[in-house]
Amino acid sequence: MAEIDVEREAARVSEQVEATAERAREQFARAGSVSGQAETPDGAIRVEVNPGGLLTGLTLTQVALRGGSDALARQIMELTQRATRRAGDRMYHTLAPVLGPEGEQQLKSLGYEPLPEDEDAPSIDFDGR
Repeated sequence: MAEIDVEREAARVSEQVEATAERAREQFARAGSVSGQAETPDGAIRVEVNPGGLLTGLTLTQVALRGGSDALARQIMELTQRATRRAGDRMYHTLAPVLGPEGEQQLKSLGYEPLPEDEDAPSIDFDGR
C-alpha cells in the first residue's frame, strides 16, 4: 500500500483552491455586478436584486401608485421573482466556466440555473465583450 504524503496533498489542494478562486475573481471582474433586474413594460416599476434575491433597488413612478397597494405589491413580488431568476442565471454563467461540470451541478443545487431564452432580459455578455 502506497503511503500518502499528507502535507504534499494538502498543498496541492490548497493550490487548486487558490487557482480556482483567482479564475472566479477574474470572471467576476469581467462580468461586473452580478445582479438581476426586471421592470414593468411601461417602466413604472423597476427592481434590482442580488443573486440570493435580496432586493437592492426599487424604483416606482407615480403611474405605479395608481393601481392601489395590492396590485403594486403583487407586481413588485412578480418582478422580484423574475429578477432573482435572472440574477441566478447571471451567477451561473459567471461561475460555470470556472467550476466545470461538477461545479455546474453545485450551482444548480443552490438555485443558480441558466434560464431558457428570456426575451425581456437585458442583453448580457458574460465574456466581458
